[in-house]
Amino acid sequence: DLDKLREDFRRKRIEKNLTREEVAQAANIAVSNIVRFEQKGLISLKNMIALAMALDYTSEIKNLFATPKYATMEELTQIRKNTNKKKAYKKP
Repeated sequence: DLDKLREDFRRKRIEKNLTREEVAQAANIAVSNIVRFEQKGLISLKNMIALAMALDYTSEIKNLFATPKYATMEELTQIRKNTNKKKAYKKP
């Protein structure tokens, strides 16, 4: 949920006692990007990764797509079957 993500970021920034300006400098991005993210939840992937690195949350970003999600055993079976594929193909 995007609202939770931006709230979590703001909370972590404040817990670390960092101003927006300090985080912006550490992430090498404009303060306006942080303001827009904290207020509206809008941010580029590049800037999100820069913020994660500045706040030392790179493992959380790295693990974002690490574990496949599935809802049924059929989906899990399909995921396991496709694990070593290089491309996805449409079903006939």
